[in-house]
Amino acid sequence: MSYAPSPTDPKRPPIRINLLSDTQTRPTPAMREAMARAEVGDEQIGDDPTVNLLCERVADLLGKEAAVFMPSGTMCNVAATLAHCRPGDEILAERTAHLIAREGGAHAALGGFQIMPLDGRDGQFTLDTLRAALRPPTRYQPPQTLISVEQTANIGGGTVWPHAALTDIATLAKQHGITTHMDGARLMNACVATDLSARAMAAGWDSVWIDFSKGLGAPIGAVIAGSRAFIDEVWRWKQRLGGAMRQAGVCAAACIHALDHHVDRLADDHANARTLARGLSQIAGMSVQEPQTNLVFFESSGAGLSSDKLVAALRERGVLLAMMDGRIRACTHLDVSAPMIDDTLALVRDSLRRT
Repeated sequence: MSYAPSPTDPKRPPIRINLLSDTQTRPTPAMREAMARAEVGDEQIGDDPTVNLLCERVADLLGKEAAVFMPSGTMCNVAATLAHCRPGDEILAERTAHLIAREGGAHAALGGFQIMPLDGRDGQFTLDTLRAALRPPTRYQPPQTLISVEQTANIGGGTVWPHAALTDIATLAKQHGITTHMDGARLMNACVATDLSARAMAAGWDSVWIDFSKGLGAPIGAVIAGSRAFIDEVWRWKQRLGGAMRQAGVCAAACIHALDHHVDRLADDHANARTLARGLSQIAGMSVQEPQTNLVFFESSGAGLSSDKLVAALRERGVLLAMMDGRIRACTHLDVSAPMIDDTLALVRDSLRRT
């Protein structure tokens, strides 16, 4: 994966339009005010009222017994696998899923887990593919302990796992005595796109988390939810991994503000992504995946300029995009306006004309 030239390069022109990722969002003035007003305490001993409120709200939102505040989504995934599995166990996930492709081999390094990559389309495996991968218990092969999905599927194009598919996977898993985990980094995008509640989306899944530092616009944090016993074990791993915090209510307040003010507006990001994709698709030779949420994947070589060269050319003109697995990814978020989308399309067309 290649994102952009080094941010310390003094020759870099200033960024005017940042489509690199929704992690690039900055706290709004109202969010900063909420952070400044936050009641705080020692989060590590359960004495931070703002963190406690956030966890209660997310547990209720997702329909789970309990939840815990984590510094990052990656720590949510790592702590979840460490809590669910034992060394030598096998985890099943689509081959482009974040816990396979973007977490530095943490699950193997820290837990000694084997991950079976399942073939899929647009980041999603089918029920038949999963069923074919399951096997009877045998001492010759690792126990299949956990099935994980990523909602939305990032590298798959920001696609939304259909509710019916999630229900079928969870049902099959339980039939085989296998635990289920949902990487919900952009779960709220999926909920807004489908008009389905987070509780309904997570129903039947043993653990699920949501990220606040992406489209929801907080500077830090994710919350993972599940049974009380599971969360107790996640807390143990949070402590071991150095994720326990002190006066974390300052950060939790930003997440609460995001729940109150930044969920419904994700629809604006989806609309901007559709506008961008529609404009790109009108350029001869451009290959564009139709977006379902806030991620637009496209490839420009057919339009006369390779994707990496187009990314570099746009960077020189103040537009920041990502190269991801051979395609360009544009990510819309609360710091990207509709006029910025129009400007981006104009700069893409002009950059192609200059070749």
